[in-house]
Amino acid sequence: MLRLENIVKTYVMGDATVEALKGVSMRFRKSEFVSILGPSGCGKTTLLNLIGGLDSYTEGDLVISGRSTKEFRDGDWDAYRNHSVGFVFQSYNLIPHQSVLANVELALTLSGVSKAERRKRAIDALTRVGLGDQIHKRPNQMSGGQMQRVAIARALVNDPEIILADEPTGALDSETSVQIMEIL
Repeated sequence: MLRLENIVKTYVMGDATVEALKGVSMRFRKSEFVSILGPSGCGKTTLLNLIGGLDSYTEGDLVISGRSTKEFRDGDWDAYRNHSVGFVFQSYNLIPHQSVLANVELALTLSGVSKAERRKRAIDALTRVGLGDQIHKRPNQMSGGQMQRVAIARALVNDPEIILADEPTGALDSETSVQIMEIL
C-alpha cells in the first residue's frame, strides 16, 4: 500500500545542510499498525510529514498504492491528504476560535461532504473518543488530553486509509491512552 524507497530529506539552514532522513526504506501493508520509535530529533515527525504529503523529500521515492509520487502535482497531494490520510499532530493544530465540533467538521468540509453529514459524522467521531458532551466548547476550555482527543476525532472522521499520529497519547492518562489506541 505504501512504500518508501531510499528517502532522503535535507534542510539548508544558513551555511549548514542538515540531513533529517538518510536513505529510509520501508513498506507498510494495509491495516498494519506501526510505531516509529527513536530519540528526539531523529526524524520521526519529518518522516510522518513526508508520508502525509505535508513536506517533500529530497531524494528517493514515496510510492502510494503502486504509484510513484515523483510526478504528483498539487492536486494529487490535496486529494491524497483529503481522502486517504488522517493526521494527529503533536501540537493538535486546533482552531482556537472555533468549537470542538467545527474543528472536527473542518476535515469533512475540505472533502466536500454535505453540512448535515459533516455534523453527524463529527458528532459520531467525538462520541467515539469520549467527547460527545463537549461539542460546543472551544479548545481553550479543554484540558490537553481533551484537545488531543479532538485532534484524534478529526483524524478519524474521514475514515482514512492511513492515520499518521505524532505522539497520539502523550497528553492522555493511562486508561484513556488504552481506549484511544484501541480506536486507532
